[in-house]
Amino acid sequence: QVQLVESGGGLVQAGGSLRLACAASGRAFSAYALGWFRQTPGKERDFVAQISKSGSSTYYTDSVKGRFTISRDNPKNTVYLQMNSLKPEDTAVYYCAARLEGLLSTAVVTPQRYNHWGQGTQVTVSS
Repeated sequence: QVQLVESGGGLVQAGGSLRLACAASGRAFSAYALGWFRQTPGKERDFVAQISKSGSSTYYTDSVKGRFTISRDNPKNTVYLQMNSLKPEDTAVYYCAARLEGLLSTAVVTPQRYNHWGQGTQVTVSS
């Protein structure tokens, strides 16, 4: 079982940066692939980025490629999302999620495939 707690959200002007962190407690953090999703009111939760259990593979949705970077520190049980060149359309509640990963790393963008979720952190980008 893994418990996830996000931090680092806030209000930033367009073009600015934020770094989200997701701290995990529980066992076998290095066995989990980790993802970031985001959600705005009345809409579905959308995939943003994923990192494999080893950290060697990363995947991004097209709209954030070149601006966001996902990384993880397994000894610290933490995953990060560095967000640069933020745009008003990045405004959302950002969620960290975890799922057990097998031998092969694949991009999993469906929220239902993730078993563990944090409570979310609000990111607001003003124009």
